[in-house]
Amino acid sequence: MKNLPRASIPTAEPFVLASGSPRRAELLRSAGYEFEICPASDSAECGVDYPETASEMVARLAFQKAVEVVRRRKGSFILAADTLADCNGKILGKPTDRDHAESMLRLLSGREHDVYTGVCLWSTGSDRCYLDVVRSRLKMDLLSDETIQRYLDTERWKGKAGGFGYQDDNDWIHVIGGDSESNIVGLPMERLAELLEKFDSLADKVYKSIH
Repeated sequence: MKNLPRASIPTAEPFVLASGSPRRAELLRSAGYEFEICPASDSAECGVDYPETASEMVARLAFQKAVEVVRRRKGSFILAADTLADCNGKILGKPTDRDHAESMLRLLSGREHDVYTGVCLWSTGSDRCYLDVVRSRLKMDLLSDETIQRYLDTERWKGKAGGFGYQDDNDWIHVIGGDSESNIVGLPMERLAELLEKFDSLADKVYKSIH
């Protein structure tokens, strides 16, 4: 993606991306950010014992990822994020295998759905953080069996919420709500720039008990 917005990091701390997603890293690089990568462990994406909406889940997971990396990267400014799709109340994360990806695509085929990304910014130096959620609305064309199998053969579905990548040049995915295409890829760059600019006024003190 081109012409992505960029804002200054609000502290002098090293900027750390708490994600191993190559798509998030590429978005940040494309916007001109300098950053280090320190992925959260798989355990940071687990744990739920009550019903959640997709919006609530991405917020929780983004916060959990940030907490896990904050414990390892003192003196850093942390960015953590999580992205999920929601189709008629069914939450879709990353497919576990080809069959799982196919079931997701068949569910989404011909339907509208939402993509949510939770974004957590955390200054470890000041023990302050801010958490936000961005929503985009998509419509998928009714897909033929041939189209589904051809896409699955590319293996581009791997590691992508909902079993597809908006950035994969698929002409059967359309944005119909929300103004951030990068949100669908995994990181809402427009909102990120706003949050960085307003971090000092938005962020709250974090309880010491999480450290």
